[in-house]
Order: sequence, then structure tokens, then C-alpha cells
Amino acid sequence: MRHQYPQGTEIRNTRQVSIISTEELMAIANTMGIPELKPEWLGANLLVSGIPKFSRIPPSTRMIFESGASLVVDLENSPCKYPGEIIERHHPGFGSLFAKAAVGLRGVTAWVERQGQINTGDTIRLYIPPQRIYKIPGLSEQNSSEPIA
Repeated sequence: MRHQYPQGTEIRNTRQVSIISTEELMAIANTMGIPELKPEWLGANLLVSGIPKFSRIPPSTRMIFESGASLVVDLENSPCKYPGEIIERHHPGFGSLFAKAAVGLRGVTAWVERQGQINTGDTIRLYIPPQRIYKIPGLSEQNSSEPIA
């Protein structure tokens, strides 16, 4: 976003919540060869379980909790080097493995649509919007951040 607007431009925060799944945390830890990976080491605000391929749930999916609280998925959370620095403190020699091991497994970011309390063990209903592939002839993924008009 920093290249799309002049510095200091106020924009909506669509990264209010970082969510990761128990299953994907375990998969990352296994790939890295470490016994555990805690969600707080990745900066996660919420840990979920039982949702297959959680990091792949599409943007605009609504996560409705028992209280009526609603989170709207913005995007898949990309791996970055900062969790690796924290992991390195707990598992010396392994932090640099994080970014590669976490590709496609880093969880999602979301924003709060409806307030409410979220409790451990709550059931989550997912409302997944219809999906379609949007391709622009001649535009590759490498330059997809470039203006098209």
C-alpha cells in the first residue's frame, strides 16, 4: 500500500487481526524440524483449528462466531522475517527457516465487521463468497501491482 498513496495518507486498516490455525502451525514446525511454534511468535491474535487449508480461505470470507462477532478475511498473510527473529530466540539456528517453511501456511489477516466476544472453543461458521478467477491478458503476477489503466 505504501507505493499506492502519498506517505501519511490515512487508509482503512484491513489488517486488524492476524489469524493462524493449529494445524498449519504444526506443519510449519515439522518442516522447520522444531518441536513447537507458538502463535504469539508469529504475531497472531487468534488461533483456530479444524478448518482445512485455513490459509487458503478466500478474501471476503466472513467468520461468524457464537457471540455474533464477525471477522472478514482480507488476505493470506505472507511470511516475513520478523517471526524468524523471535523463533531464533527459542530455537537457536532455526529462525532463518521460517519464511520458506511458512509459505502458504501463514494464516490470514482480517478486519472486524461486527464486535462481540470470542471465546476458546467457540464454533465458527464460514460464509465463503462465490469465487471467480480474474485474469488480465498480458498482465503477469510479477507486475500485478502495476496500474493497468
